[in-house]
Amino acid sequence: MNRKNFFKAGLIGLGNIVALPAVIASCSEDDINVSDPASNDPATGDCDLTPNETAGPFPTITPSDLAMQNIIGNRTGVALLITLTIQDQSNDCNPLSGAIVDLWQCDAEGNYSQYGETRLQQTDYRNENFLRGRQTTNEDGQISFISIFPGWYPGRSPHFHLEIFDSDESSLKTTQVAFPKNVCDTVYATDGYNGEADTLNENDNFFSDSLDGNMADSITGNITDGYTLLKTIIV
Repeated sequence: MNRKNFFKAGLIGLGNIVALPAVIASCSEDDINVSDPASNDPATGDCDLTPNETAGPFPTITPSDLAMQNIIGNRTGVALLITLTIQDQSNDCNPLSGAIVDLWQCDAEGNYSQYGETRLQQTDYRNENFLRGRQTTNEDGQISFISIFPGWYPGRSPHFHLEIFDSDESSLKTTQVAFPKNVCDTVYATDGYNGEADTLNENDNFFSDSLDGNMADSITGNITDGYTLLKTIIV
C-alpha cells in the first residue's frame, strides 16, 4: 500500500484527533523530503550504527499482542505518520526485510499506557494499550505507524522508543528517536499539550552524547495537516 492510501485508510473514524493530516492524505512520494538522503546510502560507504539507548521505564509488556499500524487508540493530538527504514550494517547497509519493530511513546500529556500509580507516572493507564505497536519490515526494510506527536515529561526531551528484532525475535537494537525543538515548540503550543518541553535535546541524559544519530532524519508538515517523520535505523 502506498503512503497516501495507507494513511487515508488508517484515519477512517479517527475524528478525535486534533489535526487530521490532510496534507498526508493528498501527498505523493515526491512530497517527502529527506534531509540527507545519501547519509545511509551503501554506495557512499557511510553506514554508522544507530546509537543504542535504554528501553526506559515503560517498555511494552506484551508487544506480540499489538501487531498494528494504527497505534493511536483513544488518544488525541497532532497527527503523525512515522516511517522507518531498517538497514543491516553487516550486509553493507542494505534494507533488512522481515525485521520485527516495536514502537512505544507517551501521549500528549506525557503519559504511557500499561503503567500508572507509580512515582514516575501517577495517572493509571495499566489497562490501556495506546501508542504501542509492532510491525514487520517489508522487502525495502520499511514500516509505517499512524500515531500522534508525542508530548513530554519532566527530565526528558521529546522522543519515542524502538526495539528491533530479527525474524527469530532476537533483539538487534533498542534505541530512541529525538525531535527538533522548533517543530516541538510549534506542536506544544496547541491545545492538549503541556507547553514548551523542560529539557533540551542537548541536555537530555540519553541524547547529549549521541544526538546526531538519534535525531529524526526529517519531519515535514504542520499542525493543521499533520506531520510525517522519516528515520533510518541501522542495526
